[in-house]
Amino acid sequence: MNLQMLYKLFFSILFFTIIISCKSPEARRPLQSASGTFIKESVERNKKIYTEEKSYIQKIMANDSTTDYISSENGFWYYYNSRDTTNTEMPDLGDVVKFTYDIKDLDGSIILSEKENGLQQYKVDQSNQDLISGVREGIKLMKEGETVTFLFPSYKAFGYYGIEEKLGTNIPVQSTITLHSIEQSNEN
Repeated sequence: MNLQMLYKLFFSILFFTIIISCKSPEARRPLQSASGTFIKESVERNKKIYTEEKSYIQKIMANDSTTDYISSENGFWYYYNSRDTTNTEMPDLGDVVKFTYDIKDLDGSIILSEKENGLQQYKVDQSNQDLISGVREGIKLMKEGETVTFLFPSYKAFGYYGIEEKLGTNIPVQSTITLHSIEQSNEN
């Protein structure tokens, strides 16, 4: 074999190798594919939990004929312990509110007392405070000086996590909140 043939053979092999290696990479497929059943099962489980809690709360309200319960658009119920019918000012976005509250189970046993929680200061819808969503939403329905008791399903309270050594998972609670002051922000 002459040198020219060797060059042709070498470049042919090199060209062939380059062509083969230029193939676009294939995506690796997962070993297991999720079908979405976990999400669907979770949604169904949460709907069932909410339905059971709602039914339980409605039984409590039905058995209490002396109290006028109000249904909130946010998925909880409440009644006024002390109501101010003359004041019209309610907290808005950015207002700073000072309030006290407790957390009880629906039978009235204290889980977190007003004393344990202390006087709270909260900037409405802007503070990154460890308040349950029910309390944050409930405050916006109140006027200065009012005391309101809220009945929260677990998803508006402590949900799946509960409170370590105090409250189990998915337990509805009640909270009595007294709104001491509303300091309007400059934006409002």
